[in-house]
Amino acid sequence: MTTSLADHLRSLPDESLAALLQLRPDLVVPVPADVSALAIRAQSRVSVARALDGLDQFTLQILDAARLTRSPDDGTTATDAVLAMATAGPHPPAPTAIRAAVARLRALFLLYGPEHALQVVPAVDEVAPYPAGLGRPAAELDPRTAALCADPAKLRRTLLAAPPSARAILDRLAAGPPVGSVPPGALQAPPLGAEDPVLSDPTNGGAPTGSPVRWLVDNRLLVPVTTGSSTTSGTVELPREVGLLLRRDSGPLGPLRTSRPPVAAAPREPKAVDSAGAGQTMEVVRHTEGLLEQLADEPAPVLRSGGIGVRDLRRLARTAGLDEPNAALLLEVAYAAGLAGELEMPGATTSRYGADQQVLPTGGYEVWRAASLAQRWEQLARAWLMMTRQVGLVGRRDDRDRPITALSAEAERASVPATRRAVLSVLADLEPATAPTPEEVQDLLDWRAPRRSRGRDAAHREVLAEAAQLGVTGLGALTSYGRLLLGELTSTDERGDDPLGVHADVESGDPSSAARALDALLPAPVDHFLVQADLTVVVPGPPEPALAAELEAMTELESAGGASVHRVTTASVRRALDSGYTADDLHDVFRRRSRTPVPQGLTYLVDDVARKHGGLRVGLAGAYLRSDDEALLSEVLADRRLESLALRRLAPTVLCTQYQVGRLLGALRDAGFAPVQEDGTGSAVLARPRIRRAPARVSVTTRTLDPLAAPKLPMPRLLGVVEHIRRGDAAARAARRAPAVVRGGAAGLGGGPVPAHTHSEALAVLQQAVRDKALVWVGYVDAHGATASRLVKPVSIGAGYLRAEDERTEMLHTFALHRITAAVLAD
Repeated sequence: MTTSLADHLRSLPDESLAALLQLRPDLVVPVPADVSALAIRAQSRVSVARALDGLDQFTLQILDAARLTRSPDDGTTATDAVLAMATAGPHPPAPTAIRAAVARLRALFLLYGPEHALQVVPAVDEVAPYPAGLGRPAAELDPRTAALCADPAKLRRTLLAAPPSARAILDRLAAGPPVGSVPPGALQAPPLGAEDPVLSDPTNGGAPTGSPVRWLVDNRLLVPVTTGSSTTSGTVELPREVGLLLRRDSGPLGPLRTSRPPVAAAPREPKAVDSAGAGQTMEVVRHTEGLLEQLADEPAPVLRSGGIGVRDLRRLARTAGLDEPNAALLLEVAYAAGLAGELEMPGATTSRYGADQQVLPTGGYEVWRAASLAQRWEQLARAWLMMTRQVGLVGRRDDRDRPITALSAEAERASVPATRRAVLSVLADLEPATAPTPEEVQDLLDWRAPRRSRGRDAAHREVLAEAAQLGVTGLGALTSYGRLLLGELTSTDERGDDPLGVHADVESGDPSSAARALDALLPAPVDHFLVQADLTVVVPGPPEPALAAELEAMTELESAGGASVHRVTTASVRRALDSGYTADDLHDVFRRRSRTPVPQGLTYLVDDVARKHGGLRVGLAGAYLRSDDEALLSEVLADRRLESLALRRLAPTVLCTQYQVGRLLGALRDAGFAPVQEDGTGSAVLARPRIRRAPARVSVTTRTLDPLAAPKLPMPRLLGVVEHIRRGDAAARAARRAPAVVRGGAAGLGGGPVPAHTHSEALAVLQQAVRDKALVWVGYVDAHGATASRLVKPVSIGAGYLRAEDERTEMLHTFALHRITAAVLAD
């Protein structure tokens, strides 16, 4: 089989070989040495399994038809035989669809050869041992069962005589797979209708009426089989002939569907879907920013086992107003986007945490905050699509019964990006604004790639829930901007590398098409607010970055949403003054930004706080406290809330304490005073609080979309790979033609001794070849210590090296003379 496939591949033109490598990119990792190595790899179990994983249900059924119609003599089949079996059911598919499926299988080289003598790659039988869910022929299982199947009339009578419970087992096995496990004693229990000499035993076949499995075995409709080395295994198999007879109403391959299953739900209004999704994107960005701000205020320590603890996640979720699963999702996405990271904290040791790391925002978080709302969401959505984290595992327990925490290594799953792309691709293939149910999505996935979707229902539901939470979908349907984002990522993945940067739109800094589409759906950023008499500030839309920074400095957030509400308080004004604003600056901001008249109460509040601000001065003693107002210092000294500072009066206008400036400032502000730090010259030190940030991290959006997939190369590079394989194949054929003395002792005929060939004789042959310009076979030892041979035309010998031209490739090679083992003139 290998030789036949290799010969078939050799006969193909370069474009056909490149098309095969494009359809099955794993065949070029690493690049095969020659066509024989390519054929062996194309028939390997792993490569065949990858090819089968990408086929839809109908194509797999056509492949099963080819397997079932193979001739027992030479193992070949024909397109006409496949057509005959596929159209044998009550609702036969169109012959054009069957031929198209056969053409796809031939393009993947799961089938190869002429149409009248198609061969199936042997590894297909290893990967899927039961074609179409049918068992092995009765002749391979049991001679007595084969004799029963050879008499069709008797086989039908036996089936009609089967009791209802036995017939239910047959129908289940006929649907596939054809093997089943039974309790250990079921095969020893008496058949139905016989008396049971022992008491009823649930593990021994059930009630004393007998065992339906035993009836089927005794009547040769099921055959006991052994698995592995076990001879007591309770496993039975349904013979192929019985399965085909049971499928007489649906056809030998079962129901055939050439197109995807229909979706019952009618399309929604596209505008409503986009509006719902756009509203959710605003919430996602706001909640993500809130989580990161909480991490900035109180970083989460990293556990010894990795990740952050359950208590810290619960604290972050409670502060941000989220439930724990959604908080874990946003935290994982922010981490994958490079917005959060670990900061080393040497010397901080505890018994519970890893003691040397904390999770907090990175420097990239500041850049992210300055971008538009649509671009911020796009960075989060791209990170979600490409991160290898299965967030649904957070909160569950691993194999060692330990909880899986957020950001821990136990939630890493390399197959998750492909799962997300598969689920969203199903939604993208439907009519826009169509919202299928989770069950319909699973049916579509089962048809598109049944081998990949098998047993992954929970993961698919998680993807749908996360997409809705992140605003990729709205009202259960894929949004227009989500469709654009998926298309961009998929086209980038299929396009492969881009060495000239022709398609690098996103990297150029310009908004992508998805970001532009979302930006058109979102309300325009506002640069103003409305100040009300109760000192509340209403922002009628998402604030632009500059306005958001000003509001953060001088107000307290009360409610967020499409329109946010802030409040000006004494503490917020004092915080603005501490960060470097003056009273005139605050008045100017409110006068310039407000679309309503500034209330008189707000002006009085700012002036009153500013008048008191800086009345106390703090310096180093540990720390000292001075003021020109002796009564104010007396009030501070008498305040019981400050007794822990142990303040002492050094002079009528000076107090001091043993504690540092930071603690003194914090205690005074907590007690309601407004101190200001001063330097050695007595000048006030006003600055924004120092912001701690983790080192910058690379976002996962720079990685490939599917880490498990082989790299997809463009056609020019694939043609180069084919040329390399052709050269290797020619070199292998040339090496087989080399004389035995050049190939080495192992290549001697019959393994016998090879005539002696000294180094001096080899040099003499090479010198003669240089003079005569003749071709010569050269045997040498390469840099890896392996022996090789090459047919060359020597050009010159000198300085310990032979320079020769390869007649086949027209390339000049240099050989070290001490590595040459033999040289023989070509015939």
